[in-house]
Amino acid sequence: MELSEPELIRQSWRAVNSSPLEHGTVLFSRLFTLEPSLLPLFQYNGQQFSSPEDCLSSPEFLDHIRKVMLVIDAAVTNAEDLSSLEEYLAGLGRKHRAVGVRLSSFSWVSPCSTCWRSAWVLTSHQPQRPPGANSTELWCKP
Repeated sequence: MELSEPELIRQSWRAVNSSPLEHGTVLFSRLFTLEPSLLPLFQYNGQQFSSPEDCLSSPEFLDHIRKVMLVIDAAVTNAEDLSSLEEYLAGLGRKHRAVGVRLSSFSWVSPCSTCWRSAWVLTSHQPQRPPGANSTELWCKP
């Protein structure tokens, strides 16, 4: 029996989600390796981190990692109905833009990584979604 794409995604995610902080730390570690210029975007209490290691060991940043992994979990859980996350992700996109995050900051993410890109696309000055276009089509556009 062949599994559907959403079920394959959920199956893969279960392995990652068994240790979200560990896997989220790997994700951000890789992010800082690929895009070191993004480190200054992460500030807490007005303080910038001097190195990725300082950032990755900060209690505030570890909390951020947990939240990111929860958003990914919500997207995986709702893979058949991503539109249910639009309002939340739109607010998340506004918060990220307010602190200087740009869509180009997510260029390291694969083209259809819904959680990050959707939060941005939904709140940017894009034309209205064409009638009949589903959320995934909108979110996966560059």
